[in-house]
Amino acid sequence: MSLREWVFEQLAMYAAHHRDGRNRATHHVGVPLIVFALLVGFDQLKIISIGPADVTVAQVLLSALMALYLLTIPLIGVMACLFYAALYAVVLRVPADMIWPVAVGGFVLGWIIQFVGHAFEGRRPALFVNLTQVFMAPAFLLAEMLFAAGVGRKLAGELGLRTGKYAE
Repeated sequence: MSLREWVFEQLAMYAAHHRDGRNRATHHVGVPLIVFALLVGFDQLKIISIGPADVTVAQVLLSALMALYLLTIPLIGVMACLFYAALYAVVLRVPADMIWPVAVGGFVLGWIIQFVGHAFEGRRPALFVNLTQVFMAPAFLLAEMLFAAGVGRKLAGELGLRTGKYAE
């Protein structure tokens, strides 16, 4: 299976676990909040210094996700790059004395919001079935925004064909 096919399968699994509109709505709040919180925390973990600049775990993680999305679903990859660039700019503005309260608080609140959504769905989160779903959530939410705008119909159709095998 190619990397692109694998990503499509993962997105289809994610879609199957998020059919209820209330669940999807909570995820449009909870997922970005969790991603933001993780980036705030992971940006404190320096991997290496190159001159005056530090390379952080957050930057490496973002680079890897952007590469994955760009290589497999370019339109979502471009949207993700724009979204994450803006989000990371906000991460860099978190005051030093607020880093850990923001990171921990955002992470916990984001997960509470997600679990409320899954109570509406009546189905456990996809990441309990497959941990890689954590990395699919942001891409799927961006895809949903495209679909709502009438863009990406081919992608929506391809995911729809694959989703049935993941229904409970």
